[in-house]
Amino acid sequence: MIGLLRNPAAAYVLLPLAAAAWAGNHVIARSVAGIVPPASLCAVRWLLVALLIWLAARRQINEDLPRMFTRPGVLVLLGVTGAGGFGTLQYVALQHTTALNMGVVGSVGPAFIILASFLLFGDRVSMMQLTGVGISFVGVLAIVTRLHPELIGSLSFNIGDLIIIANMSMWAIYSACFRLRPQIAPISFMFAISAVAFLTNVPFAFWEHARGFTLQMRGETFLAVFYTVFFTTLLSYISWNKGVELIGAARASAFMHTTAIFSGIFATTIIGERIELYHVVGFLLIIGGVTLAARPSPQTDAAEKTRSRQP
Repeated sequence: MIGLLRNPAAAYVLLPLAAAAWAGNHVIARSVAGIVPPASLCAVRWLLVALLIWLAARRQINEDLPRMFTRPGVLVLLGVTGAGGFGTLQYVALQHTTALNMGVVGSVGPAFIILASFLLFGDRVSMMQLTGVGISFVGVLAIVTRLHPELIGSLSFNIGDLIIIANMSMWAIYSACFRLRPQIAPISFMFAISAVAFLTNVPFAFWEHARGFTLQMRGETFLAVFYTVFFTTLLSYISWNKGVELIGAARASAFMHTTAIFSGIFATTIIGERIELYHVVGFLLIIGGVTLAARPSPQTDAAEKTRSRQP
């Protein structure tokens, strides 16, 4: 089993798994918007995740502790951009923007990751990979516009849309800088960024409380906490981090478009919406684009093989 997780092909399962967990989180976030305070929810979320990981792997964490302090700044950066800020702002954005706009604006994520990887590390991206990202982006547009491209010009960008853009910028930095993490076990890394994310959200949780937006013991709160802890955090982050490790941030970024596929599936099974022609067209374009973008370029193929042989 461990050997399979070292094979780059495993990323084709791990990355869509993370996307599915994120798509479910959008449903949860929309259902609790205005009811559950975002920063308070995320503070509880990351505290519980850190405690669960500590109980399950404290021996490994203690062994990795000295190596964590070799790059404390990197862990803080990754914890803030990829966890503490990203998770909370997603809930904030969904209180202000529509599902249509979120689909369009959020789809800039792959392009942002490729741009961040290029600007920060000079990563080379092949024309085939760029083409794949573009095709999958067209697939997202096909879904959110229902095959009526003229709707794009009528989209208005509110504060929620701007928050999504800022949020995807942070996720791009996290994904590009993931390679800088200290050489510690994945479970120890999750513990470290969970602790940073918790501390990041505490001041904002107090601010929410001072404004009267408090975390109350109700069904919506327990549902949101349960999902964000076990699916949005543990399942999605472990799957995404391993997928990025296997094939790199630029290639992994295209899989973010598969969130639209899972959102469509959840909409039909949970909300009861019907699958239309534009869903089918969009799904096919997204799958085709991801297939192209996830293929290794000649420059990355050798590096990928070397990485897959590492213990």
